[in-house]
Amino acid sequence: MKTSKLALKAAGVAAAALLIACTPVVSQRGYLGDLATEGAIKPGTDTETTVQERLGYPSTTAAFGSDTWYYISSTEKQVAFFHPTVLRRQILAVYFDKDNRVTDLRHYTLNDGHVIAFESRETPARGRELTFLQQLLNATPGTQATPIQQVNPGNGGGPIP
Repeated sequence: MKTSKLALKAAGVAAAALLIACTPVVSQRGYLGDLATEGAIKPGTDTETTVQERLGYPSTTAAFGSDTWYYISSTEKQVAFFHPTVLRRQILAVYFDKDNRVTDLRHYTLNDGHVIAFESRETPARGRELTFLQQLLNATPGTQATPIQQVNPGNGGGPIP
């Protein structure tokens, strides 16, 4: 009787542990936008210095083309050991002109992104690929599987005399 109650309690604890382990973890990462602060930035008036004072350092900057700062935030959900899923992503892009004055502010979301298909093909290597067992069976200690002949490249590919 006591054994069955103990087994029932252990099963209940194990089931609770499994449920807790499968609870999704939602995490917020990056820049947390403030509409009042973003609204105070005026194109043509504010500079890189004033934007940095109000919003802080950008998440990243443009590598090519115009001088643009990006403030990126994302919300992700992860269940147990599976890959996280992006629930929401918001990007504030601040564009500057050559005099470091703000020209425009734009907001982007996941809907504005483009899916990029990466190429997963591999370049085949020349020669014959052997499995582990083939390599093991072909490798006999103290003997060579094929005799090696030295070739003289200056003698038309013939053997060395």
